[in-house]
Amino acid sequence: MTTDARLQEVELDITGMTCASCANRIERKLNKLDGVTASVNYATERAWVSHPASVSADDLVATVAAAGYAAALPRTEPAAGDGGEERDPELDSLRQRLLISALLTVPVVLMAMIPALQIDGWQWLSLTLAAPVVVWGAWPFHRAALVNLRHGTTTMDTLVSIGVLAAFGWSLVALQHGSAGMIGMTHPFRFTLERTDGLDNIYFEAAAGVTTFLLAGRWFERRSRRQAGAALRALMELGAKDVTVLRGGVETRVPVAELRAGELFVVRPGEKVATDGVVESGTSAVDASLLTGESLPVDVGPGVSVAGATVNTYGRLVVRASRVGSDTQLARMARMVEEAQHGKTQAQRLADRISGVFVPAVIALSVATLGFWLGTGAGAATALAAAVAVLIVACPCALGLATPTALMVGTGRGAQLGILVRGPEVLEATRRIDTVVLDKTGTVTTGELALVDVVPAAGEDAADVRRLAGAVEAASEHPIGRAVAGPGPHDAVSGFRNLEGRGVRGHVEGREVVVGRPELLVDEGLLVPVEITTAVARAHGAGRTAVVVGWDGRARGVLEVADTVKDGAAEAVRRLRELGLAPVLLTGDHESVARAVADQVGMDEVVAGVLPEGKVEIVRDLQARGRVVAMVGDGVNDAPALAAADLGIAMGTGADAAIAASDLTLVRGDLRLAADAVRLSRRTLGTIRGNLFWAFAYNLAALPLAAAGLLTPMLAGAAMALSSVFVVANSLRLRSFR
Repeated sequence: MTTDARLQEVELDITGMTCASCANRIERKLNKLDGVTASVNYATERAWVSHPASVSADDLVATVAAAGYAAALPRTEPAAGDGGEERDPELDSLRQRLLISALLTVPVVLMAMIPALQIDGWQWLSLTLAAPVVVWGAWPFHRAALVNLRHGTTTMDTLVSIGVLAAFGWSLVALQHGSAGMIGMTHPFRFTLERTDGLDNIYFEAAAGVTTFLLAGRWFERRSRRQAGAALRALMELGAKDVTVLRGGVETRVPVAELRAGELFVVRPGEKVATDGVVESGTSAVDASLLTGESLPVDVGPGVSVAGATVNTYGRLVVRASRVGSDTQLARMARMVEEAQHGKTQAQRLADRISGVFVPAVIALSVATLGFWLGTGAGAATALAAAVAVLIVACPCALGLATPTALMVGTGRGAQLGILVRGPEVLEATRRIDTVVLDKTGTVTTGELALVDVVPAAGEDAADVRRLAGAVEAASEHPIGRAVAGPGPHDAVSGFRNLEGRGVRGHVEGREVVVGRPELLVDEGLLVPVEITTAVARAHGAGRTAVVVGWDGRARGVLEVADTVKDGAAEAVRRLRELGLAPVLLTGDHESVARAVADQVGMDEVVAGVLPEGKVEIVRDLQARGRVVAMVGDGVNDAPALAAADLGIAMGTGADAAIAASDLTLVRGDLRLAADAVRLSRRTLGTIRGNLFWAFAYNLAALPLAAAGLLTPMLAGAAMALSSVFVVANSLRLRSFR
């Protein structure tokens, strides 16, 4: 995707990352390339790179490879024969290592903990069982540490590898050169350290136990990350796989990838609409709940737009494809969700900077701990155990998962509800906003005129007034005329005349009926009584358009037409107030019209008579007064104001320009989703901050305990693994957002 004349954007799949430090390292390497801006996400295992034409995708892949990892352009089309959920080879490999390591580790730990199980030669049996775990089970950690060493860097895998090998290596020394190798030797399992010369203790249970705990933590972490990304995968899989196209009047079943814009295709009852298009023939109702969250099917007919992935409920439809492939609403939704999951909050960027210097600092602390315990005469084994515990407990995996997992779950849940979040910066903006500016037409109101009231003159029947006026207006193309006419059926009209700018006239049931402005009826010689004039003035005062209808020499009634307030708009305003936001109605309409709408939905602050280009100035004026502004709109003329606002919220039923300029998109035109979007964004941001706090607090609390000898290496490994699982589990709670 090209962003301007010079820069291009590319997405890379990254493999081989084992922790957040890996992502930071790849990011730094890419950003060293001239003109390149890269962001690497550990949780999604992807890199988004903005690069000049002078830097090719191959150059980027080679740079990642030089850093010790692998990169590839993502696969855009499913491979032949793919079906169901794609397998994750790394998850399967982790599961195999975990199961075998656990089977070998359990007896080692039990023998170390329970003296009654320490049979003659138990220590040599422990060596036999622990060796495969330390060498093969922990190989992912060792391999990553070697790659890092070759490039002169360290990551959390370096800590794990050094810790496990140190515990295993010391145990080998104790077996060969100390009393630990003597047949008949026993020792109890201890949670804390004590002063000995160290050569009578072995730590096979620590080396194997730490490896198994970390493998378990990494397996749970990766499995949970896949669950966190399930919403996006479900979104990508919503579309139809094949389609019935009409070519030369013949129906042909083809893969949906072969469908081209402009082609006609058939959608039978129960089938998914293959792509975005416009109904050419047929009537039905489509279920868009999977795409928009809207529970009620929407009636469609000729001329009505339908979105791909919606389900046709009962009628046969012939649709002309308007957008295919990556241009469809579904594809754009998926792209927006994935882009949002990729970014980083300010808090996460701070965490990344800290983790970049964390590993060297921990290694230094481990060496200092070793020196301190040796200096106090505690013995080599005691000193080594404390140093290893420091290495292992410090691994800040939870830091690397705090933001990405919450973003994945939060934005995925939003997509299920019909809320698209453009990026993590949006979450931070929702916490700060205190004012929400609502465009009137198309946002608070439907944007379509409708007949809202019929006021008959004395002695007249309202149904007759509406029926006769509707019959004449049915022949008109004017929006007010269509609103008066309604859906029909209508009586036959003859002698129809359109009186430009004033109204219409025609013969219905032998009567000449005139419909239009009061002045038209006067000009046509009809009497307009005071009660009709009063009704017209009252309609205008309420912000409505008044249409007068008359026949047989006098006016017979007034039809009131208005842009109607959307269902749920008043509830949406109430919810926004409950979130601490002050709503402001913004419109180019007359003050009286705006006030009438504001009264219906419960808003006090109104800015009316604003030209399209003046909307930006209103937003900036509010910002100049110290208010943090969210703007909700749907039209092309709202796009500049959406971009200028601190938070832009676009109605997905509106113009593409408005959607492109916004930070949040509400897929269906329900204003209540605006409040839900703010709530979900704030909840997601709160989860991210909670995760980061837990990760930092855990490391700050655990490091002194390990250095003080209050944690054995095995307990340190268990605690570190559990911290990562806690962070992911906390993020998964967002899946229950309602």
